[in-house]
Amino acid sequence: MQQVSELEKTRAAKKAGMASFVGTTIEWYDFYAYSTAAALVFGKIFFPSTSSATGTLAAFATFWIGFLARPLGGMIFGHLGDRIGRKKTLITTLMLMGVCTTAIGLLPTYNSIGVAAPILLILLRLIQGVAMGGEWGGAVVLSAEHAPKGKELLYSAFAQQGSPVGNLLATFVFFMFSFLPDEQFLSWGWRIPFLFSALLVITGLWIRLGVEESPIMKQLQSSKTLVKVPLKEVFAKYKVMVALGMGACIIGLSATYFKTTFALSWAVNEIGFTRSDFLGIVTIALITQVIFQPFGAIIASKISLKKAVIFILLPEIILLPLAFLLIATKSYAWAAFGMAIATIPHSMYYSFLGGILVKAFPANVRYTGISMSYQLCGMIFAGSTPIVAQFLLNQTGSIIAVIVLALVHVVVSMVCAVYLISRYEAVQRTYALDTNSLAHDKG
Repeated sequence: MQQVSELEKTRAAKKAGMASFVGTTIEWYDFYAYSTAAALVFGKIFFPSTSSATGTLAAFATFWIGFLARPLGGMIFGHLGDRIGRKKTLITTLMLMGVCTTAIGLLPTYNSIGVAAPILLILLRLIQGVAMGGEWGGAVVLSAEHAPKGKELLYSAFAQQGSPVGNLLATFVFFMFSFLPDEQFLSWGWRIPFLFSALLVITGLWIRLGVEESPIMKQLQSSKTLVKVPLKEVFAKYKVMVALGMGACIIGLSATYFKTTFALSWAVNEIGFTRSDFLGIVTIALITQVIFQPFGAIIASKISLKKAVIFILLPEIILLPLAFLLIATKSYAWAAFGMAIATIPHSMYYSFLGGILVKAFPANVRYTGISMSYQLCGMIFAGSTPIVAQFLLNQTGSIIAVIVLALVHVVVSMVCAVYLISRYEAVQRTYALDTNSLAHDKG
């Protein structure tokens, strides 16, 4: 009987992991479709009265707006996830994201309705950000809490894998339509990737509805140990963890926007790559990420987490600047090589980043705690990456300033991740000592 029970638990864990992977893939597809369109088309059709560089900057500003809304989503859905359950909350975030993304594909342009067009775009991007703010934390928590004991890092990586796959899918769909003549691409071609989201969401909802609630959440509900206001609890007792978690997330989030959103715009508008050529290069980098990313979680589960962070992130200090320098050669082969090899360190780190954060917060505020760490980082650092990088490029006329910014992101992430791990390991050791002491006294 016990064997059947364990088998059922394993099946439920795998199902939860797969549901998290599919759901986050769809959510990230929606989010990354916007970032690709912001780099290629939104400046031209929603801000046509500005210069090319200023229009791109304006499009990147609307891209950032989605990140500004993500902490709000983390607050709202973190509260719901820690109060009513992970599963119900994740179904809501998926539906909300899908409706907004489909609506973007139906938006009239500036030439059709004037200033109302960018206003509607900004509004939909804000709602997208709220949905994404609630999605990531819940997916990671659901996977980790279903995981067999000792395999939380590996199972949380299911949700993390949704990011590169969603990005790859969005880039591939845009790549397919990038061969259209400019007139057709700007007229209707860019819309198809957004409308495609409706089909993906239906698939994702069907899968998520079949997943059980996390066993830990069920235990919290049955024992009535839920926290009344999780956000208040998090910032009263765990604000240092949130701050360190924000720092640890930086390069895991911003590297993608350095190499895709900003680099795509820079390579096409400044270096001379065609739209389809550089989307092809981005696709190669994303395929590299999909392949190599899971190995980070495997390595981190076999050695100490602090060693894994340093071992995996240290090469990025060389490889990320190298990617920009190789793009500047205007060689397709060298640019593709640079983008691909620079992808490996940060993607492997990203695979177990969610697992690091899960360990940092207790179960009754976990959804809220990891959501706020991740989404505040996204708002301050990741969402600002394309606009700050573009601003630095506009002001200096050199990619060197952008490279320095990228290096700062790598170093800060490494330091904060190591310190965060040290801090919660110390807490766990103290708890273990207190428990042993209590047992000894009772004996």
